[in-house]
Amino acid sequence: MTEQPSLPLPPPPAPTPPPAPAGKRARPPLWARLIEKLLVPWIEIKREPAVPPFTLDRPVCYVLENYGLSNTLILDRACREAGLPSPLATLPGDPLGRKRAYVALSRRGGGLWTRPKNKNHSDGLSRLLMAHRLYPDQDVQVVPVSIFVGRAPSRQSGWFSVLFSENWALVGRFRRLLAILLNGRDTVVQFSPSVRVWEILDEDLPHERTVRKVSRMLRAHFRKIRSAVIGPDLSTRRLLVDRVLDAEPVRKAIADQARRDGSEYLEAWKKAHGFAWEIAADYSNPVVRSASFALTGFWNRIYDGVDVHHLDKLKQIAPGHEVVYVPCHRSHMDYLLLSYLLYTHGIVPPHIVAGINLNMPVIGSILRRGGAFFIRRSIRGNALYAVVLGEYVAQLVGEGFSIEYFIEGGRSRTGRLLAPKGGMIAMTLKAFLRAPRRPVVFQPVYIGYEKVIEGKSYLDELTGQPKQKETIWALIRGVFEILREHYGKVTVNFGEPVFMDAMLAKNAPDWRETADTDDKPAWFNDTVDELAHQIQVNINRAADVNPINLLALALLSTPKHAMAESDLLAQLALSKKLLAALPYSDRVTVTAKSPEEIIVYGEKIGVLTRRKHPLGDVIGVEGETAVLQSYFRNNSLHLFSAAAWIALCFQNNRRLSRSSLLRLGKTIYPFIQEELFLPWNEDEFSERLNATIDLFIAEGLLSQVNEGEDGYIARGPGQTDEVFRLRAVAHSLQQAFERYFIAITTLVKNGPRTLSAGELETLCHLAAQRLSLLYAPAAPEFFDKSLFRGFIGKLRELKLVWLCPNGKLDFDERLNTWEKDAKLVLSRELRHTITKISPEAVSKVAAGAAGAAESKA
Repeated sequence: MTEQPSLPLPPPPAPTPPPAPAGKRARPPLWARLIEKLLVPWIEIKREPAVPPFTLDRPVCYVLENYGLSNTLILDRACREAGLPSPLATLPGDPLGRKRAYVALSRRGGGLWTRPKNKNHSDGLSRLLMAHRLYPDQDVQVVPVSIFVGRAPSRQSGWFSVLFSENWALVGRFRRLLAILLNGRDTVVQFSPSVRVWEILDEDLPHERTVRKVSRMLRAHFRKIRSAVIGPDLSTRRLLVDRVLDAEPVRKAIADQARRDGSEYLEAWKKAHGFAWEIAADYSNPVVRSASFALTGFWNRIYDGVDVHHLDKLKQIAPGHEVVYVPCHRSHMDYLLLSYLLYTHGIVPPHIVAGINLNMPVIGSILRRGGAFFIRRSIRGNALYAVVLGEYVAQLVGEGFSIEYFIEGGRSRTGRLLAPKGGMIAMTLKAFLRAPRRPVVFQPVYIGYEKVIEGKSYLDELTGQPKQKETIWALIRGVFEILREHYGKVTVNFGEPVFMDAMLAKNAPDWRETADTDDKPAWFNDTVDELAHQIQVNINRAADVNPINLLALALLSTPKHAMAESDLLAQLALSKKLLAALPYSDRVTVTAKSPEEIIVYGEKIGVLTRRKHPLGDVIGVEGETAVLQSYFRNNSLHLFSAAAWIALCFQNNRRLSRSSLLRLGKTIYPFIQEELFLPWNEDEFSERLNATIDLFIAEGLLSQVNEGEDGYIARGPGQTDEVFRLRAVAHSLQQAFERYFIAITTLVKNGPRTLSAGELETLCHLAAQRLSLLYAPAAPEFFDKSLFRGFIGKLRELKLVWLCPNGKLDFDERLNTWEKDAKLVLSRELRHTITKISPEAVSKVAAGAAGAAESKA
């Protein structure tokens, strides 16, 4: 690079007044004296060193790292107390041209309420150096001064003081004012040794190069002092944004964006910088520490306690790994709770992926400083944003920061795990393949609640009301409402980790040979899908069964959501026996409360109602509480899948051969597995069915008629207690099979090559709605379109249906076999109703579509 020519010399100015005698302190302006008097009660200054390390044999120009009125006034007061010249007085000859004796390397832009922007600003320094070049009689010494307000508040200072303590960020005026009011009595002004301007100019470099070199040296000096006083820079936002924008993929994407827009590279760069700044976290230890103080009281106020299991196993595998936390997403409390637990257990909280909807005023800033980075819900069609986001994740992974994201994409409104979205997993995998420095481990986390704070809003959304937009005012109102309620206990279980290396070794043994290429390998998508699925499986394998889960499972199986107390006790005992005798996983935890204690607990937290009766009390759930309990039943639905299937087969059959039970179970298993993220293959599921049959026989719920695989299994006659208990177990999966039958019946009734997948999904949704209206109200997820979508997708995956060239679904006679098998599971009345309703839904939708077409014509 060629050097810029020196500036031409301007004509000499009028003679300057003689320098003031050294040590004589000029009087600052009146406005400065008035403002300083207002700040006197709030500020106590400690000078370091106590005796300034320079002499007053020549004029002094102070250099500050950042411009600010408060910094100027604090410096002026410190100089007055030390007997030094005022920075608000004019230097001899006024070489700065601003009637002052200080310069700032960086200047803040923005208004009172806008976020500050760091603008490099060294015009004053440039003028000072040029004045010495032009007028040799100038002889000023430069003194760097560092100012820290609240550099290290102690724990006793209070969490609010910690929040506004000194850090590496360039803060706004309002935040600086709060910092002074809270921490001004712990203000440090550090004077550094002086440097004569003529010593700087001795190298005889061109003016522009001299200014850049001196600015760079001063910034390095200020960073060194700041690091020694408040510790190293932990503000990953500025550092990572710079690295993101400097990465080759982002530079290429910026150039492509400029070509698409027909704009300059600088304009596209600004757009990329805006994206990166919008995304990036601004992790702050003071904020995290402050949040831990506040949340301790908050958790104690609304919860009975937080139980944590298997965290010790995470601590054993975490060292040497890049840890990606992947919790289930049930509530906004999830990320606060997990970060709090990790912090209080001595583990660095992760950087958390959050939806841009949470980037609200005040709250967004706090979350960002707690480690949240915000992403848009949809990035389709925005190539530059996608590259910037991917590079940001790559930088986090490359630097070894732990990350947390929710692969369900949003909070579950039904209590069951949602189908995973692989976008963030794909970004993590790409980042690892590009720079496989540390092995990546995905840590599934199950979070179980006895009440969710969003319960009412979930109920509204499931009944068709639109999702309410998050606002700061809604959040404030919500906090006050939350503090008036009681939400029982929370359990956080750390599941079995999923190692990326092991998955790559399984799916792509030669992955290292293609790791550094830009092309996506053929195995990439399958690996992402398998990782996502295994994470969900392992979340379910770490489930917690609390008293509310067991109560919901039992009581929702009856038409009026009520049981005699004796029946409820027996049902709770059976559920606990199933979980103990046939453990789902060694990481599943189950409440230690007895059936009697569970009922007492349910009444205590307001879930159960008790009706006194001479023949025995009746326990139940009523109104909205009953509907909300389906959420907690669904939390543990997968744990009872094998037992529910066996019990369901005996709803309408007195006896079945063991071989038939196992054959039907194998047939239906791929669909249950897809919906509930079950961990077994078909043969393992058959073994579990066999063990469940044996347990039911041992409990007296079933009996063995003949020995051997072809022997018959029988249940008792109609209205016995044993049949009642079997019916309660079966109910948890009954609606799933009803949904399957609705889809198959609708498809068969309309015939092959008639409906597209979308049309079939819509008709199934309408038929399920009508069935719910005509008969007993179903759980809200019964007519959830996504569940029908998943079932149709599994039919296509198993090649039971396939897509024709015209986009319609085709099938063969195998679906008729499904209809016949349904007779063994569903009652004649229910099958008849579904068969009748489905064509009605089809005809009405077809008529509506025809009417809409005619009106358009």
